[in-house]
Amino acid sequence: MKPPSFVRTLSAAERQQLQAGLRATEAFTVRRCQILLASAQGLRPPQIARNLSCAVGTVHYALRAFAREGLACLQEKSSRPHSVHPYLDEPFTDALKDLLHRSPRLYGQPTSLWTLGRVAQVCYAKGWTPRPLTGEAIRQALKRLGIRWRRAKHWITSPDPAYARKKKRATG
Repeated sequence: MKPPSFVRTLSAAERQQLQAGLRATEAFTVRRCQILLASAQGLRPPQIARNLSCAVGTVHYALRAFAREGLACLQEKSSRPHSVHPYLDEPFTDALKDLLHRSPRLYGQPTSLWTLGRVAQVCYAKGWTPRPLTGEAIRQALKRLGIRWRRAKHWITSPDPAYARKKKRATG
């Protein structure tokens, strides 16, 4: 069985800063200070979680963060991923434009209209992305590359050679 987790012995300055943190305006800081002070008093993580109405994992995470960062753990960090990079960037601009000017049927799609989802499927099938992207991710990539996306429009056409003349007479 693993030994229970406790915070290391606090110095007087650390204890004072943690007690001052109990009056902070950010709930994150107040909760971390409560957890660390309770652990310094000898309470085990399940008891702390029960007293503060939080998950035991939250207590363990706070204790590990304090051991790793010290008092810096009292400030909430960004939740954004650390390694964000676009999947479809500059090298794909011309290829995407070329793709969008061709019929989706050439790429095994069931209709002749491009949708963002279909573009995502084709990009994944061609190996341009490591996983299938969402339609929104494709829209953002196109916007970043300077390609405007518009909703697909249905065009009524006919193989009749006189279709243009007949259509003009019917609508005009």
